[in-house]
Amino acid sequence: MSGGGDDDEHLKPATRLVRGGRRPEWTGPVVNPPVWRASTHLYASDAERREAGKSNTDGQFFYGRRGAPTQWALAEALTQIEPSAHGTVLYPSGVAAIAGCLLAVLKPGDRLLMADNSYDPSRGMATGLLKRLGVETTFFDPLDLDAYRALFAQPVKAVWLESPGSLTFEVCDIPALAPIAREHGAVSLIDNTWASPLGLAALSHGCDITMMSLSKHVGGHSDLMMGSASAGERWYRALRRTAQDLGQVVSPDDAALAARGLRTMGVRLEAQTRAALRIAEWLERQPQVAQVLCPMLPSAPGHELWRRDFTGGCGLFGFVLASDDRAAAARVVDALDLFGIGYSWGGFESLALATAPQDYRCVMRSPDAAGPAIRLSIGLEDPDDLIADLAQALAQMETA
Repeated sequence: MSGGGDDDEHLKPATRLVRGGRRPEWTGPVVNPPVWRASTHLYASDAERREAGKSNTDGQFFYGRRGAPTQWALAEALTQIEPSAHGTVLYPSGVAAIAGCLLAVLKPGDRLLMADNSYDPSRGMATGLLKRLGVETTFFDPLDLDAYRALFAQPVKAVWLESPGSLTFEVCDIPALAPIAREHGAVSLIDNTWASPLGLAALSHGCDITMMSLSKHVGGHSDLMMGSASAGERWYRALRRTAQDLGQVVSPDDAALAARGLRTMGVRLEAQTRAALRIAEWLERQPQVAQVLCPMLPSAPGHELWRRDFTGGCGLFGFVLASDDRAAAARVVDALDLFGIGYSWGGFESLALATAPQDYRCVMRSPDAAGPAIRLSIGLEDPDDLIADLAQALAQMETA
């Protein structure tokens, strides 16, 4: 078996998920790359040590911070499922990946545009760490192309996107937003954790850097923390250099877990997407629900963009309750039996979280999403059981 070569470029995504990163020199006679736990790499001679230092690439033994076959195989597999990517850098968490991307692009005095519906830790990084480093951030409405374009009247170094948007799941026009940034010499970055490259080929749609929290769909079992960023050659090298400057490295044990999860990510996403769409359609018909925030629904405002640009979905979406009582969301979540209450998503188990989207916006205002809201991550349970659980929890709103 030979895997991970250029000859695999013609293969479908599902086949790449199975084959990616499985080079014979990394796996030996077994299916998966072994877990290489090593800080020190040894050399046969001093001349060999000096020669190794000349090649800062995956596949070259040097020192544990640069990884070994376990990490290299995962990075290569992720690159192979990301159309137009030259390489992928691994980070110890999704937030570390966000920081690594932004620090690879920005320097003091630069200006960043950040979509107002971005993940809260991304927002916090812009208003915290980056601000302390002298980077100015302007939040913008990614659904207003004219207002967005006007922001380039003054220099912009980078644009941070997320689609669908965090908590409210708006779909923005990536093939329009990214070229506008490039036209003005700005770098476009996207948090593509919701869709993954299986659902949105972000680099092929014009973005320069795409990142994911591998803790979600790739890991798939709620037992690891990791992030990644993929890019074309120029920005991949900048990402790699910055990650090494910061001493970023992932555990080989976690890399093995992520690689194992990657092999089944496609079938899990398909099952969770089907279940999520069925549950979202059911929620639309419930009198206790004011709005379902799910771009996969034909009734969703951004559904046409989702159909045009995306090739898949996932199990994460939200809904707004028909109530003026902000505590109603917490009561519904507390009444659920089959949904865990917790952060993260994308695992095999379903989760529910009471949210307040408007607390995390400074530009966008969505009256439809102003009520008490709940975010659901649909796992691999039978959707009939999840619907029954939601029905009994929603029924308790009427007796509260």
